[in-house]
Amino acid sequence: MLQTRLEEQGYEHRVVNASISGETTEGGASRIESAIETFAPDLIILELGGNDGLRGFPPDRMKGNLSKIIGSSTASGASVVLLGIRIPPNYGQRYIDAFESVFRELAAEHDVPWIEFFMEGIALNEELMQGDGIHPNAAAQPVLLDNAWPMISTALAN
Repeated sequence: MLQTRLEEQGYEHRVVNASISGETTEGGASRIESAIETFAPDLIILELGGNDGLRGFPPDRMKGNLSKIIGSSTASGASVVLLGIRIPPNYGQRYIDAFESVFRELAAEHDVPWIEFFMEGIALNEELMQGDGIHPNAAAQPVLLDNAWPMISTALAN
């Protein structure tokens, strides 16, 4: 869908999905250098951390991993758009606050644009979620693209 949107808007970029289902920020941090070398991206859309949160990993560890990914990306000349994530309320307010603040802090520290919650309008809509109540379904994909598009198009224009 992103590739189609780019083409419709006149961009000549090629979309590469380098994600791995179930990956944590540690996995992303260990793979970022290879991905940059392989694909030489102009823009990296970074959406990682949900699996860290669901596993109760320390937010500081997640932040360090995401910081490495952002730092490696920007050092290569790629722009970064950071997509913020929220986790279910059963993790407790203290953990949720620490988890969600990671994205805000990273955006400020690395001066990268971010979307506070890219699943806005999706997460609480059962029709747009898979049976697990955590992952968006196929019908949610156009909404996810619309949520992220303003930041993506701005990053590509710069």
